[in-house]
Amino acid sequence: MAYQQQSYTLDAGRLGLIEGLTLSQHDEPVVRYFGGIPYALPPTGEYRFRAPRKLPKEFKYGTVSNPGRFTGGTAICPQPPARTPQNKTLFDEDCLQLNIWIPAEPAPEGGWPVCVYFHGGFLQVGSANWGPGSLGPLLKESAFRAIMVFPAFRLNAFGFLASEELDSEARSNGEPSGNMGLWDQRTALEWTYANISLFGGDPSNITAAGYSAGGFSAFQQLAHELYCAPEGTRIIRRITMLSNGPGVTPKTLAEQQKQFDEYITRLGISLELPSAKKLEILRSLPYQQLVGVQTEMKIHEFRLVDNGTFLPKNLMSMVGDGDFGKRMKERGITLLSGECRDEHTIYRTWRTPENSHHAVYSRLCAEFPESAVRKLMGHHCGSNKELPAGYDDWKEFFGKTYASLQVHALQRGLYNALFQGGLVPGVEVLRYRFDKRVDCVNGTFPLELGVTHSSDVPIWFWGANFSGGLTDQEKALLRGWNQGFASFIKGDKVEWGPKQPKEVRRWRSDGETDIWTDDEWEKGLEIWDLLNKP
Repeated sequence: MAYQQQSYTLDAGRLGLIEGLTLSQHDEPVVRYFGGIPYALPPTGEYRFRAPRKLPKEFKYGTVSNPGRFTGGTAICPQPPARTPQNKTLFDEDCLQLNIWIPAEPAPEGGWPVCVYFHGGFLQVGSANWGPGSLGPLLKESAFRAIMVFPAFRLNAFGFLASEELDSEARSNGEPSGNMGLWDQRTALEWTYANISLFGGDPSNITAAGYSAGGFSAFQQLAHELYCAPEGTRIIRRITMLSNGPGVTPKTLAEQQKQFDEYITRLGISLELPSAKKLEILRSLPYQQLVGVQTEMKIHEFRLVDNGTFLPKNLMSMVGDGDFGKRMKERGITLLSGECRDEHTIYRTWRTPENSHHAVYSRLCAEFPESAVRKLMGHHCGSNKELPAGYDDWKEFFGKTYASLQVHALQRGLYNALFQGGLVPGVEVLRYRFDKRVDCVNGTFPLELGVTHSSDVPIWFWGANFSGGLTDQEKALLRGWNQGFASFIKGDKVEWGPKQPKEVRRWRSDGETDIWTDDEWEKGLEIWDLLNKP
C-alpha cells in the first residue's frame, strides 16, 4: 500500500530532537516511523565478539539546530546468503539499532502498549527492516494499537561465537561471555524500557515477541529475566513465540570450542598461537572474510552456549519441573504461541543435508548437542540406522525432524510444563494452529509447500511485508484473530476459546475457526522427555 511520506520531528526530551517520518494516506496520518536508532555503542574493532556497551547517559540523538535523522532502517549484521535476499550495502557490524512504528493517533492515558519484536532467521540471517509503511495496515485498519519496536542484533559468528579464548578474555574484563546476540536483544529491551515513554509508550506494558528464531529469542529473554537479571527487574509482561519452541539445553563451551577451532583454521589462524593473538587476528579481519567461510564449515550453525551467564545452566530442568511456569504465574506473565501445519516444508530447505543417515546426523550436530542428536536419531532410526517407515527419503526425514525440534514437539513439552506450573490453558497460555494460508504469500511460498513456516506472518501483521496484503474476505475471516492478538498485546483479557491443555484455536482449511483437539500431543511430550529430562 502506497503512503505519502513527510518529515516528522519529535522532541524526545533528554534524547534530543529526532527526525522520522509520518506516513499518510489521503492526507490522513497513519503511522509515525523512526528507523535506525542506535540503542548501544558499535560492537566493532576491539569490541567485536564482546558484550554490548550501553549508550552514555548523556547521549543525545540530535539538537534543535541539528535533529538526528532516522528515516531509513537499521544496518544489517553481516551474514551468509539466505533464501530472502538482503541488501548487502546495508551490511555493517555497527548494527545495534532499532526501528520504531507508532500509531499516528493520540496515545491513550498511560501510553501505548509496546511490542518488542525479534526477527527470525535461525540466528544466522535476517533483518529488522520491513520498510516505513509496512505496519500501516496493522496500526490503522485493524484492532491492533501498539508501538512496535524491531531491534537489529548480532547474528551467526558475530553474535554466537564461543570459545575458551573468548570466555577467558571476558572474565578478565569483568564482562559476560557468549550469546552476544542475546545480550544485544536484552540491551534493546532495556533501552526500550528506559526510553519508550518519550515516544508515547507505556514502559510497564512491554511484550517480548518474535517469529521463528525471534520467538525462541523471546523465550530466552524471559528466562534471563526470571532467573539471571538483577533482583526486582521486570520489563517483560508477556511473550509471543510464533512458530518456535524453547529448544534443548545448548552446547557446552567444550562443544563450542570445536566450532571455534574449525572457524579460525578456515580463516588461516593457527591453533598454536596464544589466545590473545588468535583474538587479535580475528578482530583485524574484514567482516566479508568472517562471513565467507561460514557456509563451508562442517559446524556451520552458530548457536547458544550453555555457560551459565545469560541463562542458568539448568534451565530446561527448571522448565520441566514446573518452576519456570510458577515464576511466570507469580508475575502474571502470559504466553501466545503456536504453529503452522506444514512447518517442515521450509525447514527441510535450510542447509539441507545429503540423503543419508550420516549426513542428517552431522547436520543436526551442527546445531544441537551431539548427546541430544544421538538420542533423537536412535529413537527414530534404531541401532541399524535405517530410514523410519513413512518417509520417502532422508531429506524428508530431516525436514520433519528439524521442524519437530524447532517447533512441534518442544512447544508441546513447554506447554505441558507450564500447565504443571499452574498456568491456565486458554487464559494464560494461548495456543494456535494454522491449517490455511492467505493468498498474498503465494508469490513467496509455492503452493506445494502448503501452510508452511512463515506463511502466517501476514495474518498476525495484517498483510505486512507481502505484496497485495489480505483480501477483504480474508480480513473478515481473520477479524477475530486480529482482535485477540490486539487484546493480548494490550494486556486485556482475551476470549481465545480453548479450555483444556490439548485444545488449540485453529484456522481451518475451509476458512472457519474452531477448537482443535491436538492429536500430536503425546508424540510431542515423548520427544520432550527424551531430550530434556535427565
